Amino acid sequence: MKIFTADQVRAADAYTIEHTPITSLRLMEKAATQCTQWLIGRYGAGHSFHIFCGAGNNGGDGLATTRLLQQHGFEAKAYLLHYTDKFSADNRANQAALRGGEAASLIMLQPEDAFPELPTNAIIVDALFGTGISRPLEGLVAQTVQHINALQDQYPIIAIDLPSGLKADESSKDLLTVEARHTLSFEVYKLAFVLPENAARVGEVHILPIGLHRDYLTQTPTRYQVVDMEMIHRIYKPRLPFSHKGTYGHALLIAGSYGKIGAAVLSAQACLHAGVGLLTVYVPECGYNIIQSTVPPAMCLVDDGGQQSVQFHEAVTADGQGKYKTVAIGPGLGTSGDTAKAFEKLLQRYHDPMVIDADALNILGAERYLLEQVPKHSLLTPHPKEFERMFGPSGNDVERLEKLSAAAQQYSLYILLKGRYTAIATPEGQVYFNNTGNAGMATGGSGDVLTGLLAGILAQGYSPEHTMILGVWLHGLAGDLGAAAMSQEALTASGIVRFIGPAYLEIAGAK
Repeated sequence: MKIFTADQVRAADAYTIEHTPITSLRLMEKAATQCTQWLIGRYGAGHSFHIFCGAGNNGGDGLATTRLLQQHGFEAKAYLLHYTDKFSADNRANQAALRGGEAASLIMLQPEDAFPELPTNAIIVDALFGTGISRPLEGLVAQTVQHINALQDQYPIIAIDLPSGLKADESSKDLLTVEARHTLSFEVYKLAFVLPENAARVGEVHILPIGLHRDYLTQTPTRYQVVDMEMIHRIYKPRLPFSHKGTYGHALLIAGSYGKIGAAVLSAQACLHAGVGLLTVYVPECGYNIIQSTVPPAMCLVDDGGQQSVQFHEAVTADGQGKYKTVAIGPGLGTSGDTAKAFEKLLQRYHDPMVIDADALNILGAERYLLEQVPKHSLLTPHPKEFERMFGPSGNDVERLEKLSAAAQQYSLYILLKGRYTAIATPEGQVYFNNTGNAGMATGGSGDVLTGLLAGILAQGYSPEHTMILGVWLHGLAGDLGAAAMSQEALTASGIVRFIGPAYLEIAGAK
């Protein structure tokens, strides 16, 4: 699903009105109808709806939603903030329609008025500002938003289109905004929805269809996209009936150090569950028995030097043309000087895309010149702190996103940035946001599982871009299925591995 800018959203409305027999007022009615149906479906009988409306078209959505709720037999009131006399035409039309209905259902709030008393069964709906906001909230609007936010523990707060005060395409880190429990938006995502700094502002996002013209939606190029099942279906390749283990590649996993062999185990298990044909795990000598007993399908190489895995580059031939389709390195590796030197030698020997995670990323952060030696189109999987060590700090999430995209383009790498909506940046400047996964995956070893998944998928012949998209989606989906079976609190990295198979089944079953 595409992420549109605020300008593109407005252009989509205009294109739809120009190319279909629909007016802007009728399009507003369709948006209000979707919001009404969602509110009724979510909260049903026994609630009253209190909708705070601005002077523009977002306020018009709120006014129309108030009227439609009343028509369905619900108690609903619209509070129209009188901070200007310049109401949009569609806003005025919906004011008139609401005044013609139930008495006292439209209340004009003046700057001197007190915030209205709300009943205990109230649902608060924010329809003050949508994507049209270009300045910080002030005056009556700011006071109202502060009152609404103060009630968030007492009442559900639902935002229409965008929480008021939130900028669709820019950072809102230090701005006053509505803090919604749910946001009802239309047709496409907005960048604001996927930024970590806005998590407490947008709550759970729901994308509602309102019939925007398909030509505009499909033909308009966008820099950002949210991965969905349709995209996954285009990427996923079912197994061929006449195939063998060699068809699905041989991966080399370099992982583990004394006390951290568990990271190698988790990554190896995930790699096998991803579907790799053959797997060799390179660990220090202390990990040999553990790998052989816990991951029997994998072959194991050990370092002759003892406890530390410092000669792993020798597992790859000097010309880089060895037997491995891909190499993954990092989980539990350690960052000793000898390990860093061996990593540099590996980069000099191996020239195909590789998966780099964890301590291998920390080595890159400490020795930034090595970034130039990373094979083109390799997959880097940092969390925010690892990313900061490699590419420097950022003032806000939008700045960090720009830095992520710039780094991917500069070094010709695929770099993901872990988070609720993990961002995947490509060398071509595209950024994909993943929307599977949950807070239960915030557990030790989860990243090691992702490394193994990516290695297993890449070794099967998927492109680096498709590997990133499919691997991150599978990782999150396995976490979702695991959390549904055992709760987010009880989910572990081993549990994520256990649900990789069911995640594949869900993808294949929906194809």
